[in-house]
Amino acid sequence: MPTILGANSVSGYDIDNSLRFELSGNADLVQTFASAGNRRTWTWSGWIKKSTVDLRQTIFHQYNATNNNEWMEMRFEADNKITVSHYSQGIFTTAEKFRDPSAWYHLVLAVDTTQGTDTDRVKLYVNGSQATGVNVGAYPSENFLTGMNQDSAHAIGHYENNGNFNADYQICEVHSTDGTANLPTAFGKFNGNGVWVPIKYTGSYGTNGYFLEFQQTGTSANSSGIGADTSGNDHHFTPTNLAATDITTDTCTNNFATLNPLAVSRFSSGNAATFAEGNCQISTEASNNDRVVSVASMGVTSGKWYWEVKAVVAAQCETGVCEANTVLGYSQHFNNETDPRAISVNPGGNIYGKGGEDYDDHENWAADLSNNDIIMWALDMDNYELWHGINGTWTDSGDPTSGATGTGGIVNESSNAYRSNLNHGEPMFPFVQDGSTGGQMKAQFNFGNPPFAISSSQADDNGYGNFEYDVPTGFYALNTKNLAEHG
Repeated sequence: MPTILGANSVSGYDIDNSLRFELSGNADLVQTFASAGNRRTWTWSGWIKKSTVDLRQTIFHQYNATNNNEWMEMRFEADNKITVSHYSQGIFTTAEKFRDPSAWYHLVLAVDTTQGTDTDRVKLYVNGSQATGVNVGAYPSENFLTGMNQDSAHAIGHYENNGNFNADYQICEVHSTDGTANLPTAFGKFNGNGVWVPIKYTGSYGTNGYFLEFQQTGTSANSSGIGADTSGNDHHFTPTNLAATDITTDTCTNNFATLNPLAVSRFSSGNAATFAEGNCQISTEASNNDRVVSVASMGVTSGKWYWEVKAVVAAQCETGVCEANTVLGYSQHFNNETDPRAISVNPGGNIYGKGGEDYDDHENWAADLSNNDIIMWALDMDNYELWHGINGTWTDSGDPTSGATGTGGIVNESSNAYRSNLNHGEPMFPFVQDGSTGGQMKAQFNFGNPPFAISSSQADDNGYGNFEYDVPTGFYALNTKNLAEHG
């Protein structure tokens, strides 16, 4: 069952936006229909990119306060399987586990209780293939009236009746069809590379069907709201604890980089980092954090790339680029290894990257980092050069558009001493390090999918990304469409 990382060319159908749910945000979308639709036959379809694995999370939950037997839900389990249930009875749990935080999964739940065979009444498809169901309860009886499409609360993101099992994922392209049990081919197809990709749905939505595209940023249940229904039925969902910054262009047709919570290392067995905002935010505790290192979900061997980092808590916030295998074998200060394969700048403006403590000629190279400063990084893997800046100004009068000249770049400004750290043939990844066992670090990464408010909204030359500062000409956001073209 293949996962999707995104593609440069899918089916001629692009999805522009997704909605980011935050685990601690107690957020959801809720719709209560005015009257009941078809409760025997329906489909729910959506694309999800998990931020947290090993956690029970609600996908959707329908709740009837007057009749618990009409409760219906789908959820991720703590073991990363998916359960479909009604009331307290599990219909089935998948045998497969879904635990890749960098991939988009397409889920289609098709229900038709008019079918004579019980296993035909509820089917779950993931990325175009039917999931293997392990029966843990009972399939609905023939002609059973499920809770879906009735005049009661339908929620996305957590349990409607008690707010438990909050979502920590991004979601896009959500369809619900009333009166039709669709095959996944109504919403997607396998492309020429065998990857499952979305297509435009052209079928009926029925009475209580809806289509959520997350094109708007308002907080009311109307056509300008985050939960606007664009199916034509105007079943607009009410957003709770969701804001404009939760709308992102990271979607299943153009997957953006994030930090990778599975690629984390630390000096010893102390406290690990905490991830948030769809893995675009990382934070450590004020003490006993044991020099946490985390890398991005995408690395590059060629091309020119730009990203930003907001140093919300600047103390110990050291950022740069690295070869990811070094992180997994990290045993001491990250760039003090004999063969560091990394370059970084710490909060005091010092460059690290030569190995050992040999950075004396580059102490105070950059300005000291203050809380909420935005760090700019430009990586040129064609000329093996790297530029650093803060709040719109490139350090050392750097010019990322200078190409092989490398004006103001870290490599050329250090007599090429760091060039071997970039041109060893392995992919280079953006990374962050809390370089001390004392002092807190909190950083928000913007690879074009910002977790913080942007005041000026700058895109790269391909029109991708949402950045605070101008993207240098010829540099690109880290996403799958750009990687396919320039990587």
